Amino acid sequence: MPKLKTKSGVKKRFKITATGKVLHGAVGKRHRLISHNSKYIRQNRGTDVLAKGDAIRVKLWTPYGL
Repeated sequence: MPKLKTKSGVKKRFKITATGKVLHGAVGKRHRLISHNSKYIRQNRGTDVLAKGDAIRVKLWTPYGL
């Protein structure tokens, strides 16, 4: 049986914690930040836990974890 591949986008965008929760960064903070004001950039700093339904989908894309 061949090995399953992890989705490349998932490797770059998500992290799985030791308890199995999925962390993600803020949306819209990769480039073209000049169009956002300082408050938006400041408030969307750091990571947040993904919703349960979305986390299930992300885990399907990472067959062996991250």
